[in-house]
Amino acid sequence: MSSDPTSTEPQAPLAPKSLEDRITMPASAGTNVNAASFTPGRASGFSWADDVDSPTPPAIADPPPSTTAEKNEGIAKEETLPKAQSDGAVEEQHGSTLQEPEHDVNVKLSDMQADPNNPLYSIKSFDELKLAPEILKGIYAMNFRKPSKIQERALPLLMSNPPSNLIGQSQSGTGKTAAFTLNILSRVDTSLRKPQALVLAPSRELARQILGVVQVMGQFVQGLEVSQAIPDPARRNQTIQGQIVVGTPGTTMDMIRRRQLDATNIKVLVLDEADNMLDQQGLGDQCKRVKVLLPKTVQTVLFSATFPNEVLSFANQFAPNANQITLKHDELTVEGIRQLYLDCNNIQDKYDVLVKFYGLLTIASSIIFVKRRETARDIEERMVAEGHKVASLTGALEGAQRDAIIDRFRNGDAKVLIATNVLARGIDVQSVTMVINYDVPELANGDPDPETYLHRIGRTGRFGRVGVAITFIHDKASWRKFTAITSKYGIEAVRLDTSDWDSVEDVVKRVIKSSRAGTNIDMEM
Repeated sequence: MSSDPTSTEPQAPLAPKSLEDRITMPASAGTNVNAASFTPGRASGFSWADDVDSPTPPAIADPPPSTTAEKNEGIAKEETLPKAQSDGAVEEQHGSTLQEPEHDVNVKLSDMQADPNNPLYSIKSFDELKLAPEILKGIYAMNFRKPSKIQERALPLLMSNPPSNLIGQSQSGTGKTAAFTLNILSRVDTSLRKPQALVLAPSRELARQILGVVQVMGQFVQGLEVSQAIPDPARRNQTIQGQIVVGTPGTTMDMIRRRQLDATNIKVLVLDEADNMLDQQGLGDQCKRVKVLLPKTVQTVLFSATFPNEVLSFANQFAPNANQITLKHDELTVEGIRQLYLDCNNIQDKYDVLVKFYGLLTIASSIIFVKRRETARDIEERMVAEGHKVASLTGALEGAQRDAIIDRFRNGDAKVLIATNVLARGIDVQSVTMVINYDVPELANGDPDPETYLHRIGRTGRFGRVGVAITFIHDKASWRKFTAITSKYGIEAVRLDTSDWDSVEDVVKRVIKSSRAGTNIDMEM
């Protein structure tokens, strides 16, 4: 990047003189002749960056971006695992394949006298874990051949005896789901038909995805039963007998209190996307209440891609004396994702611009993220009325409706999905090549929300592929928020010049095309 990485002064994304100067494409990259053509929607050369009263965006509290030397130190040669299953959805759920770059894993042990670099705390093969043959068979059924970087360090700590707590910060696609699943499978007693491990996720969509991973990895374990604890009227009064339970906090808490879920034998508690659950007022309270209902000896495992400092402090209280593992997420979050932005005249103009993008959105699959449920519903109704095929997914829908919509999206029956942040975390759909930030993510108080931005754009560019994330800017406030987010992470987003829509169309289509072909695109910052 051209900006000084050591500077603490937030810097605005720079508008390039020419998109072709900033993004180089392979000559073989193609275009979609069926894509809708673009027409200018604003005054030539207009930019909200030129119309902001103050050039200084709001600061976001956190350490400044790492220096270039620090970043380079954590980046090794890329290693590809052919036909490897991802950390996210399984093949049946149309998940991505794992193409993991090697990054440094930082380990902080709860035992201050222990050496985190001790070979005992790292493995290079699954055989070193002395797993039961049926569990190993499940690993190979997932097409894993060797541990990922996070698994190398996390698995020995997770599976050591006596069990110890773990807090892990790692990007989607680094092997965390498989890691905590292996730990669970190694600890459950299948001769006892009672719940012994509990995995909680912030949304039913992520819970169902994790459930699929556990079922595939445990398919050869005799007597194993995996149950779900998500809202389902058809199973309202049924008692859960599966040794492994995957669910959402509210439903799980309700089932324990109704004595439909016997928690007396729970050995392992896992929170996926833990920062999101512990930080949200409702979910955080529910997670705490669930833990109170579990045995005091339960092994607590927290995983997430982001852990803000204030949430990490609470995580240490939720999982006391925990070992900690982190990956350098500042490199991982932007790798493979081409981050662009464009200027809209006003909030109403955003919809017109979105419609012009429709032909590009349907080349593979795309997710449009909005702030409010009402916005998602309004966009869906207007686009459907104009003959466009889209679907929307928000927390306002009933569970069965949400399941049907996400399944349609996974299967490719719906190419464009409009969603609130309910889908921003953990969801893995291989075909997603574009994310649209229709609304710049913000916190409840209106401040910029950098963590949600990273989770949103992480739905594309999955596991070594190239993806594109485009943010719509419609006024001074949205520009300042976007600038604050990009400044925090040292991102220099490229401005799409809407005075030349032919160029916009050409650039975006070639990024998407290269994503589908697995071609690397060099973006010179």
